[in-house]
Amino acid sequence: MVRGQWTSGKVEGLVGYSRRNFMVPMPRFANWGAFNDYLEEQCCKRQADILRGHQISIGERLEADLAAMQDLPAAPFEACDLRSGQVTSTSVVRYRGNDYSVPVAYGHREVWIKGFVDRVVIGCAAEVIAKHHRSYATGDMVFDPIHYLRLIERKIMSFDQAAPLQNWGLPEAFATLQRLLEARQGKAGKREYVQVLRLLERFELEVLHCAVRDALQMGAISFDAVKHLVLCRVDRRPPRLDLDLYPFLPRTNIATTSAATYMSLLAGDGP
Repeated sequence: MVRGQWTSGKVEGLVGYSRRNFMVPMPRFANWGAFNDYLEEQCCKRQADILRGHQISIGERLEADLAAMQDLPAAPFEACDLRSGQVTSTSVVRYRGNDYSVPVAYGHREVWIKGFVDRVVIGCAAEVIAKHHRSYATGDMVFDPIHYLRLIERKIMSFDQAAPLQNWGLPEAFATLQRLLEARQGKAGKREYVQVLRLLERFELEVLHCAVRDALQMGAISFDAVKHLVLCRVDRRPPRLDLDLYPFLPRTNIATTSAATYMSLLAGDGP
């Protein structure tokens, strides 16, 4: 117990030293990674200092300590809060007062949750099924729209009102593709657009975005065309959407209408 109190005091003292010397005035960074890199740099610089009552530097004392220490564990330590949870009927998991979405296929399943400083990772058995940026608000709902596309494809009329899809922020080319598909095919076009979005379950947004733009430029407004263009980009091969490149496809020859042929059909003399 006495040792634990002494260790706690040393840790708190080092935290206080770091705060006073490394974070005054308060620094600003784009993300946690940049902040950690800055702190590591400052700690490395301090290793050259020689503290009062010692003859060698902090770095030299550290090397002596490391030589006497045991090796680190083979498995890395994850600095996270590990908890268990259950997926709700709306395909979300609650963690510290906020809800995070998971794919609808995992509804009502038992899951594990890892809460890191900047993210929340959710898994089922040995599989990671969702990753989100962590929210420190209260009662927040953090959605990944891709998690709900499978369900929306079956219930396509809920597409326009689906909360997880609101403010998705997709590039403008997607909205253009959606308008063209719905204008040409109505409800079927809406479902085909969701099928295009479901390609994000397997491919990166940048790849799909380029394929959608190519499809719009070619006038190939369909899910099959977009999927073909995506696969061509991934495989780094040229697209082959021109039917003239497929000699095995049957060709349709439309001849000029003949009045004599029409009259023979009326008389019942046709083939």
